[in-house]
Amino acid sequence: MPSIARIKEERQVLILRHGRSEDGKGLVQVLTTLVPIALTWWLLAATFEESPWFAFVAAAVIALFTLRAFVMMHECGHGSLFRTPWLNRAFGFVMGVVTGMPQYVWSQHHNFHHVNNGNWEKYRGPLSTASVEEYAAMSESCRRRYRNLRCIALAPFGGFVYLLFNPRFTWLRGSALYLVHIARGKLAHPFVPVRQIGATFRTGYWKSGREYWHMAGNNLVLLAAWGLLAGALGPALFFPVYLAAISLAGAAGLVLFTVQHNFEHSYASDSASWDCVAGTLRGTSFLILPRWLNWFTADIAYHHIHHLSSCIPNYRLASCHGEFEELFVEVVRLRLSQIPGAMKCILWDRQARRIISVAEYDASRAQGDGPQLAPLSPS
Repeated sequence: MPSIARIKEERQVLILRHGRSEDGKGLVQVLTTLVPIALTWWLLAATFEESPWFAFVAAAVIALFTLRAFVMMHECGHGSLFRTPWLNRAFGFVMGVVTGMPQYVWSQHHNFHHVNNGNWEKYRGPLSTASVEEYAAMSESCRRRYRNLRCIALAPFGGFVYLLFNPRFTWLRGSALYLVHIARGKLAHPFVPVRQIGATFRTGYWKSGREYWHMAGNNLVLLAAWGLLAGALGPALFFPVYLAAISLAGAAGLVLFTVQHNFEHSYASDSASWDCVAGTLRGTSFLILPRWLNWFTADIAYHHIHHLSSCIPNYRLASCHGEFEELFVEVVRLRLSQIPGAMKCILWDRQARRIISVAEYDASRAQGDGPQLAPLSPS
């Protein structure tokens, strides 16, 4: 029986055996993530005058534990780290503050990815992967910018934008636009209640009042934490270490998430031909990582299992894979050394329904098989 058919047949058995969350295990994972972060900051404050070089070590250590915190936050959004729902909500918020990401808002976007995994017509990944037709229609300067912005060397900059800049900018700008909307509405209709005017406000930054208040809560608590830590350590020490740590953590997270779906000839269908299990089996990679890195990433390398069912907690992913390994022989294995190559697969071939590299696209075009590039403008 083909693997896809077997997985569909045995999926419920797999979930029944491994889709069990435990509050105790979740709490241990949270403590082994948050306590080391706090201890590292304390050690930095205690030793910096005698050992300023420790700031570099501290940034690297905090980055690794922040990466782990992000995976914990992600899992709380699926409701699978803890058995008890309020624990997922509470620690999801805490981990969101630690990583700089409003957890509830992020989880809504992430759940959309899970629902449409492998359907690249609906979800293009964190890199907003262009189709070969869209790439062909770009000017030469746009094509160069598209390639450069997806270069692995720029991942720390991407991590900074993703975890630090965007969540603050979208909240501040969205809030300002909301206040302007209220002010204009009151000027135009003085007797209409503020609540009624506010209900007509639309933005792409949030989809509901609940999302907005989670954004506001995350940002206010985070800004307060910045103030406390900057006051305790001094702004000149706190902010460089913090910015470096969060940028590195964000870089690692973006790279790991990208290559779990962008790799050579990974499944990338349109809506008409999409199959969810095919997206899991052929559009999701299994990262072969060192044991220590699997710990820091909470076994998210077993991404094919996670996409088969997000209710399986991270502490059961490896055992689930081991028990049902014969179902996943078609899943692409990627080693650390192969990640830079996978990061070059940044184009969606609609016709072949797969992800390809720019080099493969160029070779196909040279043979006359691919879309022709748009003519260059005189400028």
